[in-house]
Parts: sequence; C-alpha cells; structure tokens
Amino acid sequence: MSDSSPLFASPDDLSSPPGYSHVVTVPAGRLVWTAGQIAVDADGNVVGVGDWESQARLVFQNLTRALDAAGAGWSDVVKLTYFVVDISGLATIRAVRDEFVDQSRPPTSTLVQVAGLAYPDLLLEVEAVAWLP
Repeated sequence: MSDSSPLFASPDDLSSPPGYSHVVTVPAGRLVWTAGQIAVDADGNVVGVGDWESQARLVFQNLTRALDAAGAGWSDVVKLTYFVVDISGLATIRAVRDEFVDQSRPPTSTLVQVAGLAYPDLLLEVEAVAWLP
C-alpha cells in the first residue's frame, strides 16, 4: 500500500467478487459517511415506484450529491452498503452502480435484504463511506 492512497484487494483464497473488493485499507486521512440514500427527489416524492432501474439511478445520483457536499467523489468511495426489499433487483442495481464506481478499484460492499424501508414504495437504500487524503 502506498502511504497516500487506499489499497483495494480481493485475496486469491476468497471467492471472486462481482464488482466489489473484499477489503480496502486506507492510510491516514478523512473519512466521509453518507446517510442511506433513497429514491426520493428534492421535493420529497418517491420516484420510480416498482422500477428498480429508476430507483437505483436516483439513489446513486443522490449519493453523488451527498459525496459532493463533503468534497468527495466516486473515486474516493471505499465502502457501499445496500439495503434491498428483494434480491431480484441485484443485477439492475449492479449495472447502475457500475456507471458510477471506478471498476478498476471497486469499493467493498455489503448487501442486506430487509422487510421494508422508510416508505413502502422504496426498493433500495444505499450508503457510502469515502476516504479523502
């Protein structure tokens, strides 16, 4: 690991992860946590009811806005946590995620299926952790 940048790794003795790293080690710096972002627009309306792609896209756009507010970007993200009401949307979520994250250095990732989210029409919520030097 360089003293100035994170080390993204997936050890050979663990399964090959689809679009994420098993471990990220970060040097001293500033960590940024976002709150879980959902498919709610600036007016408080749920967007894309029943539509995984629309909701995932707005969630990642909202994460972009939250990261920007802290002076961070997608290249700084080291961890994503997903909360989904149904695993069936995973392929769509991954496709949208890949439009945002640096696939040469994918962040670590956790996905949890939950019984429900803040509003009944929400399909997913995602939170991010970023590292800044």
